[in-house]
Amino acid sequence: MINQLFTVFLLTMVIHAAETLSYSLRYAGVKLNKIAVALSLTGMLVLVSRTANLIQAPLTAKFIDLAKVDPTFPVLDYLRFVILAATAGTGIAILLFPSFVPIWGRVISKLEVAGSLPRLISSVTIQQLKNAKHYLRKPTFRLHTFRYLEIPKRFIILNILVTAIYTIGVMSSLYAAHLVPGLSTTASQSSGLINGIATILLTIFIDPQIGLITDKAIHNKDYRQQLGKIYVLLMVSRLFGTLVGQLLLVPAALFISWIVQLI
Repeated sequence: MINQLFTVFLLTMVIHAAETLSYSLRYAGVKLNKIAVALSLTGMLVLVSRTANLIQAPLTAKFIDLAKVDPTFPVLDYLRFVILAATAGTGIAILLFPSFVPIWGRVISKLEVAGSLPRLISSVTIQQLKNAKHYLRKPTFRLHTFRYLEIPKRFIILNILVTAIYTIGVMSSLYAAHLVPGLSTTASQSSGLINGIATILLTIFIDPQIGLITDKAIHNKDYRQQLGKIYVLLMVSRLFGTLVGQLLLVPAALFISWIVQLI
């Protein structure tokens, strides 16, 4: 079971690292003035994330089944460990951000030459993969440089909250299934009760603001220099969001279990 837990941990890390690295792809697109091409490449990251999720989800659900057989099984501890993987994956993505910006820039340039994603992938050589090490950059963080970015505090707080909700959406529904075994199937399918809140906040408040920030950077060369720091700030807020998710896991599970009993 420990091996399965670490498999879920690694897959969860991949999911959150891929999602967070989308900021580096956007930034590379802005720097090259190829934002449309960059956004089209986010499908690669989505594919990685969803493929990992296809394997991760049933493995995580199995913890709930084991808890039904063995009442002493520490299911909550296991779920918290999985959420910790989200924090680790986001943190890794933040550290890789300076390296992936030039790597994505290179990918965008080669995509323009290749003309399609399959041709781009087929044109990659072993030597080119080895040369990727030349793009590695050491991350540097200076807190004083983030003081003058003109990003509203409420926007950062909302990003933390949305990330926290998305991080624990499925986990809370699975834990709710453990809390109300008689309605376990209903509870396990009710992650939308939690994720729906995050989707509304993301659609109305977060995505439009990020779009405005990116558009401003495209048309303002001075502001473009600040965009990388803004994206780092957003990624750090995602990191804090995964930590807040630990606090929301049990309350969200109790909320779901209460709702499914009312249905």
